[in-house]
Amino acid sequence: MARKHRVIPIFIPEKACPHRCVYCNQYAIAGKPHVPTPEEAHHIIEQHLATIPEEAEKRIAFFGGSFTGMPIAEQNAYLEVVRPYWESGAVSGIQLSTRPDYITPEILDNLKSQGVVLIELGAQSLDDEVLRKAGRGHTAQQVEEASALIRARGFQLGLQMMIGLPGDTLEKSLFTARRIRELGAGCTRIYPTLVVENTVLARQYRDGRYQPLSIEEAVAWTKELYRFFTENGIQILRIGLHPSEGLLSGRDYIAGPFHVSFKELVLTALWHDRIEELALKHQGEPFTLEVSPEEINYAIGYESANRKAFPDVLITLRKG
Repeated sequence: MARKHRVIPIFIPEKACPHRCVYCNQYAIAGKPHVPTPEEAHHIIEQHLATIPEEAEKRIAFFGGSFTGMPIAEQNAYLEVVRPYWESGAVSGIQLSTRPDYITPEILDNLKSQGVVLIELGAQSLDDEVLRKAGRGHTAQQVEEASALIRARGFQLGLQMMIGLPGDTLEKSLFTARRIRELGAGCTRIYPTLVVENTVLARQYRDGRYQPLSIEEAVAWTKELYRFFTENGIQILRIGLHPSEGLLSGRDYIAGPFHVSFKELVLTALWHDRIEELALKHQGEPFTLEVSPEEINYAIGYESANRKAFPDVLITLRKG
């Protein structure tokens, strides 16, 4: 049995980020208004290690900002705190997220020497019109070039994407997914675009210049992306934003497809399609569907949606 994988997250919101994308308020999204010092990062790691089973595979991850946009000395101040953990085997390595225009051979050589194994790029889209309207400050070609450099240096590559950005369509999101596969990414994250306070997108929404996806649209789009990525062996690390206090309370959230159980909604929809296909094959006759423990909740559905939709189907745990 494969070991469980656990990530120790260190959030550095908007650290070294040169652009304020139209949707971005990292403090609201991450729920982490304080940027930890390297010394505080040490305490974060210790606190997490105390709660994670020893047999689990562990990685330390720097999230929330553009890590490689910091000066090398500042990057290394954080990475040196982590070094004893991966050198001793307490963690299997380091992963980080950054921007594609903050990747150079020199930066990658330094990261390689510091135990970094996975680099996730915030691609968001691989359609240039969507990138321009989102205010990303880079092009699809820069994502492609950075991805090639990362893979050539022997790192694992992740490419994150967003759906429902200004100018986006389902077809453009599927195009982005295909490019993520073609660029050799082993993992991805899918984030629906939300309208949060103190962003350009909030002004555009209030002026009637931007309309976010509905929750139904976001689930339908993500369902198609999920199918594509899983069929092509690309691991989906996350679906939907982490429900920070500001989003849960409504203090920062204005509009868009936010749901605390967004992933469950998507997997419920996928199972609905599977059960419907089986029901057609059984020509309306009752039947039993045995499902693995990992999938049983999704098969039954969020708030038992699939059980209610298919009353003649007995959804049970697979035996053995």
